[in-house]
Amino acid sequence: MSFALLALVVAIGLLGPFAAARASWRVPAVVGELAGGLLIGTSGLQLVDPTNDDFQLLAEIGFGLTMVVVGSQIPLRDPDVRAAFVRGALGAGAVGAASAVLAAILAAVSHSGHGLLYGVLLASSSAALVLPMLQSVGVGKRSAAQLVAQIAVADIVCVVLLPLVVEPGRALSAGAGVLVIAVIAAALALILVRFGNNERRRALHAYSERRRFAVELRLSLLVLFSFAAIAQFAHLSILIAGFALGLLLSAVGEPHRLARQLFGMTEGFFGPLFFVWLGASLDLRALVDHPAMILLGIALGVGAVLAHLASRAAGLPWTQAVASAGQLGVPVAAVTLGLQTHALAPGEGSAILLGALVCVATSAVSVAAVARRAGGGVRATPGS
Repeated sequence: MSFALLALVVAIGLLGPFAAARASWRVPAVVGELAGGLLIGTSGLQLVDPTNDDFQLLAEIGFGLTMVVVGSQIPLRDPDVRAAFVRGALGAGAVGAASAVLAAILAAVSHSGHGLLYGVLLASSSAALVLPMLQSVGVGKRSAAQLVAQIAVADIVCVVLLPLVVEPGRALSAGAGVLVIAVIAAALALILVRFGNNERRRALHAYSERRRFAVELRLSLLVLFSFAAIAQFAHLSILIAGFALGLLLSAVGEPHRLARQLFGMTEGFFGPLFFVWLGASLDLRALVDHPAMILLGIALGVGAVLAHLASRAAGLPWTQAVASAGQLGVPVAAVTLGLQTHALAPGEGSAILLGALVCVATSAVSVAAVARRAGGGVRATPGS
């Protein structure tokens, strides 16, 4: 991959901030980045080759860092969310049951063998998408604690299940890899929480900041790539590695300086590059050649909204139930895994992303309704 093509990819990535320029649009930046990838990739002008090894490696790193951000957005330490955990888990369970039924129907109607995958997609939520939406309209975690708890539970369960259902034949080795990464992450969390107030750790933080060594960032990347090596050995995706590190940072409390450094790396370069690569890898011609896939995408989006209405059984208001259907991380991860493993049918990856966009649009409308009911208007709430 040449520097000229790298410059093109970075320039195309600027379509993300352009698409999300107006907060009232509530369009995630990744939509513009995906559109830019479609323009210069397989479906468009074919200016980049998404199968290039260098491009794929950079995109993999971007995928992992994106999942670190997704995992770190889950508020494991928030006391209000913890207090609402039981109700949130019940709501997520109700959504899961409804998703299983709807997924079985979808798989039967579409004659697809991906019923398990559809079930995970329908049940998933996205803390990294919905929480910023709530904050943008002034709704804090306290007034929507059950919603946030439900999204957190769904996020964790669906991300763990995803690699197991994309390739069921490798579920045993994949499950073992997930377990090893989870045990190591939990052990690291216990150690860091136990010694979180250790004078030596604070001294190391101050020394690294004063000397500009970025030791915490280097250690975070070491953990990420070590987890990725385990995932690669177990035929897993870097998805699990990044998400595990994100949860670890959320559990122990991510230092502000480290958060800024990870944000700069991810949102400034690796994240946009990943989404441009993903858009460049999609073949919309296959979607046009298989019109049934368009219907599948719409059905996945509508089905996800219907499934999340099941959380009304746990007492979640209907506006918040619809808002919880907002998802992007798991569908993007599913498409990425499908492209890497060739597990998806022609046009199916585009259909999954179409369903995710239906969920994003529906969730954005519902979040506005949540704000009106909470009396939040459009004013930002400090610290929300």
